[in-house]
Amino acid sequence: MHVAIIMDGNGRWARKFGWPRLDGHRRGADTVRRMIRHAPELGIDELTLYAFSSDNWKRPAEEVSGLMGLLEHFIATEVSELKRQQVRLEFIGRRDRLPGTLLPAITGAERDTAEGKRLRVRVALDYSSRDMLLAALRPGMSREELSRAIGPDVDLLIRTGGEKRLSDFLLWECAYAEFHFTPVAWPEFSERDLERAMEEFRGRERRFGRCTINMNEPSSVSV
Repeated sequence: MHVAIIMDGNGRWARKFGWPRLDGHRRGADTVRRMIRHAPELGIDELTLYAFSSDNWKRPAEEVSGLMGLLEHFIATEVSELKRQQVRLEFIGRRDRLPGTLLPAITGAERDTAEGKRLRVRVALDYSSRDMLLAALRPGMSREELSRAIGPDVDLLIRTGGEKRLSDFLLWECAYAEFHFTPVAWPEFSERDLERAMEEFRGRERRFGRCTINMNEPSSVSV
């Protein structure tokens, strides 16, 4: 099962306490650790996390620099634990604009965790779904070929922090995804919150464009 998460609300959560926005991102990194540990227990074998969009370069330089530093620190401190947990770490998005010290850290983490079979974690970094689609499209390309080029379909999309939009995240992959929006900010998102999202997902009927037949009526069609 593939779950994708837009990890929103870090900065707003920090401001609520009068703290710098970067403190919210630091707490958000702790949430990432907890979700990675808990996801396989819920039947999730693929987890895609929206860490930094291509539009996020427009944020203040101090915040951007801090975010890149947090990611580099996360990689340096977590790779050995990810290997122990059999987690494969991958990064999607552009790499040509990343800081010089971050790029070798990313490639090293991907190499060191490549044998992980329990959970595949993809981190979307300097990511734009529109750009990914443009880069992957070729004349005559089929749906199946495009899906193989850009990544697997999403089953459940979760967005924290109260907003209700995709923000250029996995637009193709979310064609038939179920959406779960929660007002809980990412730093406060708990294992129980993830469980609730999964319980709600499993209670939905997914039809993928097929007909649903009501035995008391001639027929009904839903997508």
